[in-house]
Formats: sequence, C-alpha cells, structure tokens
Amino acid sequence: MTPTRRTLLAAGLAAPALLRFGLGAAQAATTLKISHQFPGGTIDEGDFRDRMCRKFAKAVTERSKGALEVQVYPGSSLMKTNAQFGAMRKGALDLSLYPSPYAGGEVPETNIGLMPALVTSYQQALAWKAAPVGRKLTEILEAKGIVLVSWVWQAGGVASRERPLYAPEDAKGLKVRGGSREMDLMMKQAGAATLSIPSNESYAAMQTGACDAVITSSTSLISFRLEELSKSLTSGRERSYWFMLEPIMMSKIVFDRLPKDQQDLIMAVGAELESFGQEGAKADDTRVEELFGKAGAKVQNLDEPTMGRWRTIARDTAWKDYANKSATCAELLKLAEQVS
Repeated sequence: MTPTRRTLLAAGLAAPALLRFGLGAAQAATTLKISHQFPGGTIDEGDFRDRMCRKFAKAVTERSKGALEVQVYPGSSLMKTNAQFGAMRKGALDLSLYPSPYAGGEVPETNIGLMPALVTSYQQALAWKAAPVGRKLTEILEAKGIVLVSWVWQAGGVASRERPLYAPEDAKGLKVRGGSREMDLMMKQAGAATLSIPSNESYAAMQTGACDAVITSSTSLISFRLEELSKSLTSGRERSYWFMLEPIMMSKIVFDRLPKDQQDLIMAVGAELESFGQEGAKADDTRVEELFGKAGAKVQNLDEPTMGRWRTIARDTAWKDYANKSATCAELLKLAEQVS
C-alpha cells in the first residue's frame, strides 16, 4: 500500500511516543548483588545478618520503585569469603556484609575493627561512627574503594571443645581461632597456638581437632552450631575483649555509577537498619548462653579483673604491633582510645 500524507503524519506524531516507550523499556532495573558468608534463611527467620541483608534488599528495591533490585547470596554462595573484599574494591562485587578484619591483608587499618579489649561494650562501639575514629576509618576505606553503608558491631565469646578458655593462663597449649592478626598476637602471648580461618570453617576445624577453641561472635557460635562440639562457653554478654565491626560494605566503583538519589537511598536504608543489627547482636549474646547451657556446656561470663588482665596483654602485644604498622594505624588507635 502506498503511504498517504495522512498515514505519514500519523506515523510522525507517533514516533516520539514510540521512542519514549522504547527508552523506558531499555532502562531496566539496576541489579545489585550482596554476598555474605553466613547461613541463609528468610527475612523473618535465621541468622540476623542474613535477615539484615534481606531487609536491606527489600527496602532498597521497594523504595526505589524497582529502579534498583538487590539480590542476596548467603553462605559464600556467590564467591569465597576472603575474596569478597578485593572483589568489591575492583567493582566485581557490589555489596557484602563483611567482617572488617578479614580485609586486614589488603588494608591493615581495618584490623582496628577487631582489636582485642579496645572496644568492650556496645555503647562504646556505637559511638565510633560519629566520632573522629569512625570518620577517619570511613575516609580510609573510601580511598581504598569501599563505602561503609551500615555499621554493625558484635560481641563475641569462646567455645571450647574441652577445658574452658577464660583467663589468660587457660590459653597455654590450646589451638585457638581468634579472628584477626591482633587477636592472635594476644592469644600467642598467653601461650596459645593460633589458626586463621573464616568463622564458617570453625565447625570443621573443631570437629577434626585442628582447633580447640573458637572465638567468634555470639551469632556465629549459634549459626555454625558449635554447641554440638563444645563443653565450655565463655560468654560475651556481660563484657568481652572480642568486639568486631561487621558492616555492610559497598564497592565505591559501583556506588559512584549510581545517580545521587539512589546513592542517598542506599545510605539511608543502611543507617536505618543499624538498630536492627545491634538488637540482633545483643539478643544473640543471651541466646547463645541458653543454647550452650541446654547442650550441657559450662557457661561463664568474664569478670572485670580478668578482663583487665586480657587488656594488659592486648596493650603490650596487639595494640603496640598495630600502632607500629604505620602513622595512619597509630592515629586510628589513638582516636579509638578517646571513645570511652
């Protein structure tokens, strides 16, 4: 059929609408992947760190009206635990809920997030974000390609296969998983041998006898079922020399590609979820005692004099070693000591 002036005119009028429709269809949602090493569950049940990631994903997806879609990959199912930090720095992974000292091999300053006996209460830990130490750590990580989206701290305890690891003299002869170089330095000074493994490998290490005692967060003690292998628990509920910063981190390369409104949304949701994270951590400090006690383990809480003895060893070993690494590490430690 030969086109008439009328059909050509109609096609011309329709072209902008078709073009707009085509562009709209081309603008698919941006998919972000968030990885972590912890057991998967649902948004309402399971490890609170997995639930926190799922709540983050749901809120960002809904509040962006689908412009952003966040997918959660638990149990290191997307990539191995220790590879996640480097992958974020390169833009190969979007987000991770990641234990900060696991990154110490690439960015030594991150070991401040598990410095033995430096943080001993949630009140002290929560003050870091707005304090000079928190601002400095944020600045350092951004320079290394990482954005801190949501701050979460967890207290930890000690699960032992046989005899308790309570006071420094108890460490002699034990093979201990501490969770960071600095924690290992303190344990070695107390007489322990140490091994460096992610917490999700703790069960196998205890089961085979490669490890006698595991120091990790209350939540990991629960999620990795260490009560099945333990006769003793030194709980972190009342006080602990083991407090870990375990935030949601994001690749700065990926973050910087997003429009400002989406960046603001991600940071807002991250901040809103911090209270959920801290409530989950505190609840697990109580729950872990109940779980280990029910399984027949001896449960103890550190008293202040024993805590003080661990702090003395930590100052002479881990703190000193960290401060000697660089001027930046020394500055971070000094700023952290100002947070009481």
